[in-house]
Amino acid sequence: MQGKKKQKLIVVIGPTASGKTGLSIALAKKYNGEVISADSRQVYRGLNIGTEKVTKKEMNGVPHYSIDVASPKRTYTVEQWRREAEKAIDSMTKRNKLPIVAGGTAFYVDSLVYGTSFPSVKPNIQLRKELQKKNVEELFVQLKKLDPKRAKTIEAKNPRRLMRAIEIATELGAVPKLPKQKSLYDVTWIGINPGLDVLMERIESRLDATFKKGLVAETKKMHTELGLSWKRINEIGLEYRVVGEFIRGEITRAEMKERVVRELRKYAKRQMTWMKRNKDIVWYKNKEEAIKS
Repeated sequence: MQGKKKQKLIVVIGPTASGKTGLSIALAKKYNGEVISADSRQVYRGLNIGTEKVTKKEMNGVPHYSIDVASPKRTYTVEQWRREAEKAIDSMTKRNKLPIVAGGTAFYVDSLVYGTSFPSVKPNIQLRKELQKKNVEELFVQLKKLDPKRAKTIEAKNPRRLMRAIEIATELGAVPKLPKQKSLYDVTWIGINPGLDVLMERIESRLDATFKKGLVAETKKMHTELGLSWKRINEIGLEYRVVGEFIRGEITRAEMKERVVRELRKYAKRQMTWMKRNKDIVWYKNKEEAIKS
């Protein structure tokens, strides 16, 4: 007796600024699909410019899920994302639509495809009190000593993630290596990466565009209108953390732009470090090359 046939799924993955959004929409048009965003920051309402959130016009009539589903005041977990993604897939299956998961948050994708569960370690209140006294550089050094492998893929300037990783590593010795599990879906893995030089140029070009669109004004609005504390904005990380430092007068405009570029470059490299663990991904340099295959 044969087992239940697995649901087909396309996963489009790649580093920041690689072209995932355009490719996923093109594939959705070609194969009668709908897109589930796998981006840990695009889930938040009000964070549009800094996250390069896809616009209605760019969607070109293709429904998108897991965008603008949470308040940025509260942390949206990988488990919450997975549950919503599974609901979206069930809905698409009933309507004969092909689910396309697209994004750069690889651990979101792994949680869905493999049903991966992440370490269940309870908060250590005393440890957190001690860690909150340290700056991000000190936190990163501590994590690197405890778990050098995790230190290679973590966002090194995100205090919340650093503290959580230290908490897990202190309890378990290290963030455990996730076992290779069988896919719950019939997945076609598509990676898009134009190459390091092109990617770095795109990051700088896209960053210039985000500043022109109003990244600084959006960050101010997050604090003054959405009511996010600077601590919470730091937790959301990347562009917003650095722009927050500029708004508070801690760095100059030139330093801000230089720092954001540097952070995004490091982020893209961390993304690739994680993604390269998956040998099932077939990599392409651009959208056209991927669609032809």
